[in-house]
Amino acid sequence: MSVAATAVLGAGSWGTALAVQLARNGVPTTLWGRSPQAVVDMATTRSNARYLPDLKFPDTLQLTAMVEPLARDAGTILIAVPSHAFDELLATIAPWVSPGVGIAWATKGFDPKSGRFLHELVAERLPGHPAAVVTGPSFAREVAQGLPTALTVHSADAAFAQSVAQQLHSPRFRAYTGSDVLGAELGGAMKNVLAVATGVADGMQMGLNARAGLITRGLAEMLRLGAALGSKPETLMGLAGLGDLVLTCTGDLSRNRRLGLALGRGVGLKQAVAEIGQVVESIETVDTVMKLANAHDVELPITALVQKVLHEELTPAEGMVALLSREQKPEYPPLA
Repeated sequence: MSVAATAVLGAGSWGTALAVQLARNGVPTTLWGRSPQAVVDMATTRSNARYLPDLKFPDTLQLTAMVEPLARDAGTILIAVPSHAFDELLATIAPWVSPGVGIAWATKGFDPKSGRFLHELVAERLPGHPAAVVTGPSFAREVAQGLPTALTVHSADAAFAQSVAQQLHSPRFRAYTGSDVLGAELGGAMKNVLAVATGVADGMQMGLNARAGLITRGLAEMLRLGAALGSKPETLMGLAGLGDLVLTCTGDLSRNRRLGLALGRGVGLKQAVAEIGQVVESIETVDTVMKLANAHDVELPITALVQKVLHEELTPAEGMVALLSREQKPEYPPLA
C-alpha cells in the first residue's frame, strides 16, 4: 500500500459507503472489517450484502480483516465504527499508526463508558496526530447510490480538514470544512435524541405542525447546550447541526426516527430495537446529553422527556402531554 492511501476502519453501511466514495474519487482505499468471514464474502461478491446489497464495489477498492498492518501503512485513517467500539479500536491501532498520520472519524455519539466526546479519546490515544470529524446529513444508502450529498469536515488543523474534504469531494458529494470539532460532534450526537421525539410525534399522528415545532425547538436546545460548552452557533446552524437534525428527524432511513415511530405507535422499547436490528445510538446518547446539560445548568425539555421515555419512566403519550403542558414563555429568553 502506498503512503498516501486511506484506510477506512469499519465495514458497516457508513464505512462501506465512505470507502466506495473515496475509491470512486481515485483515492487508494482499503476497507477494514472486523469479521474475517465477512471480509472474504465482500471480496468475493464485491459488495456488502448485509448493509448495502445493491452497491457494487469499485475495482480499486481493497478489503482486509488485518487492522494492524493497515494502520501501520495508511496515510490517512478514517474510522466509521459505532461509538461503543470507538475507543477499543483506537487502543488497538495506536501502537501502529505512524507519526503525522491524520485520524478522521465518521462516528457519531459519545463514548458510552466515560461520556466523553470522541475527539477527547483521539487526543488521549493518539496525541499529536491531526484529527478531524466527518459529519452532516448523509444517509449511507443515498451516498452509495451516488445521490447528491453535502457534509462537513471539522478539525483544528485546517490543512488536514481540507485534505480529508478534498478526498471525499466530488460533483455529487460536496464536502465543506470547519474548525469547531466539539460543536460538530455535539450536533451529530444530539440530533439522534431529537429524532426520537419527532418519530414519536409522527407515530402518534400529531401532524406536520408538531414535527416542525419539535425540530425547531430541538435546534434551540442544541444551540443552548452548544453555547454552554463553547461551540460556535454557526456550526450548529449548519450541516453538522441543523442539516443533520432535519434529515434524521424526517428521513425514515434514520434508525432513531424509526425507534420513535415504533414507540409512538405503541410498540415496546425492546421490540422496537429488535425490529430495527442495528445499534440505535440515542438510547445511550441521551444520558450523556442530559449529564452535560445538568452539569452546565442548561434546560433541555425535549431531551429530558426523551430520556424518561427511553428509560420507560413515561409512556410516549405521557411524554408528549408533559411537553405540551409546559408554561408559555418567550421564544428567545432575554439575555442576562
